[in-house]
Amino acid sequence: MPILPFDERLDQLLSAAARVFADKGYHATTMRDLSRASGLSLAGIYHYVAGKEELLYLIQHRCFEQVFEGAQAVVDSQPEAVARVRAFIRHHIAFFAAHMPEMKVLSHEADSLTGERDAEIRQLKRRYASLLADCIEALEGPDPRVAAYGLFGMMNWIYTWYRPDGRVSPEALADVFAHVFLHGAAEPRPRAAAANAGGPPDDQRRSG
Repeated sequence: MPILPFDERLDQLLSAAARVFADKGYHATTMRDLSRASGLSLAGIYHYVAGKEELLYLIQHRCFEQVFEGAQAVVDSQPEAVARVRAFIRHHIAFFAAHMPEMKVLSHEADSLTGERDAEIRQLKRRYASLLADCIEALEGPDPRVAAYGLFGMMNWIYTWYRPDGRVSPEALADVFAHVFLHGAAEPRPRAAAANAGGPPDDQRRSG
C-alpha cells in the first residue's frame, strides 16, 4: 500500500468510517470494525483521531463544509432567484448522490455528538440551511425557513431508496425535485424532464 499524504489517508479513513457507521450505526460500531474497514491498525487510526466520536465529528464537519462551499459557488453564479434555487437543489443532490453513506450518517447520527463538537456541527447546519432559506426568500413565497426545511426533508430522504447507478441520474432526480418544489406535482413537467425522470421509488430501487 503506498504511503499517502496525511490528508488523503485521513480522507480515506473518514470514508471508510462513514460506510461502517451507515451500515451498523455509530453506537454499535467498534474501533475494531473501523480498523477492518479502513485497513489501518488501531494504532494507525489513533494516529489520526482520538477516538470514534472524533471520526463522527470529522465526517459531519467535512460534509457540511464541502457541501456549503459548493452550494455557495453555484448559487452565486446564478443571477435569478428561481435559477439559484434550482442550482442549490442540483448541487445538493449531486453531492450526496456521491456520498450516500455520509448522508445516512448525517441523518441518523445528528444527536450523537456532544459538547463543543455538537455545537459546531449544529452551527454549520444552520449556515447551510440559511443559504437555502435566503435563496427561497427571494422568491417572495411562503415562510422561507419552513420551505427550506420542507425541501431538505424531501431531498435528504433519498438515501432510503435512491440508487445513483440506476436509470434515474442525479441530474434528472434533482430536476424532478426542483419542479415539484417550485411548481407543484400537479403541473406537467416539460417533455424532456418527464422522459428523464424515470419511475417511482420502487422502480428505481430495482433499476441497475
